[in-house]
Amino acid sequence: VNVPIVFRGPNGPTPGVAAQHTQDFSSWFAFCPGLKVVIPYNSEDAKGLLKAAIQDDNPVVMLEDELLYGHTFPVSSEVLSSNFVIPIGEAKIEVPGTDVTIVSYGKSMAQAFDGTEKLAKLGIHAELINLRTLRPLDSECIKKSVKKTHRLITVEVGWPFCNIGAEISAQMAESDVFDSLDAPIQRVTGVDIPMPYSEAVEVYSMPKGDHVVKAAKKILNIS
Repeated sequence: VNVPIVFRGPNGPTPGVAAQHTQDFSSWFAFCPGLKVVIPYNSEDAKGLLKAAIQDDNPVVMLEDELLYGHTFPVSSEVLSSNFVIPIGEAKIEVPGTDVTIVSYGKSMAQAFDGTEKLAKLGIHAELINLRTLRPLDSECIKKSVKKTHRLITVEVGWPFCNIGAEISAQMAESDVFDSLDAPIQRVTGVDIPMPYSEAVEVYSMPKGDHVVKAAKKILNIS
């Protein structure tokens, strides 16, 4: 049975709207069998994933971080072409590296990029993966990277319990990648509390690039 339908909707934190409007539903939807879940970070992702979702014969949920609506991103002539599509289930290596693998998606990619750049200044070369699709998850891309770097960090704005990073960690632990790990997997997440109403407090409940750096130093045993 084909069910070709696309559900687009806002996701993630929005300043000053409190817990009833600021939640990351990534793992909620990815939990459901039969649903495909995509989440873009930049303009390339948004165009390519939406076109793929429309062309798919299955129900697809496209989660869009509200904080990204006002951002602009450079795009290539390839992206601007009418036939540009990003296959669902295909992650992208945004930054190649050899020392540690960082996996993120959506708005959290901004913090992951920030952490990656700060690590580079310390001489630590992180490989940054943009998931783009949460279900089906591109586990092979992650596995290949971890087998090279031997370390893994996941970054997301959502709560730590039962999140996407937890699923990635479980899949890596249950695969042959486990023997390649030189340190425990680290998860950088939002704080495990309802989102505060105050914007001044809200910023402290979300992950930062410095948290990514701290996690990398921990698994690299750098003080």
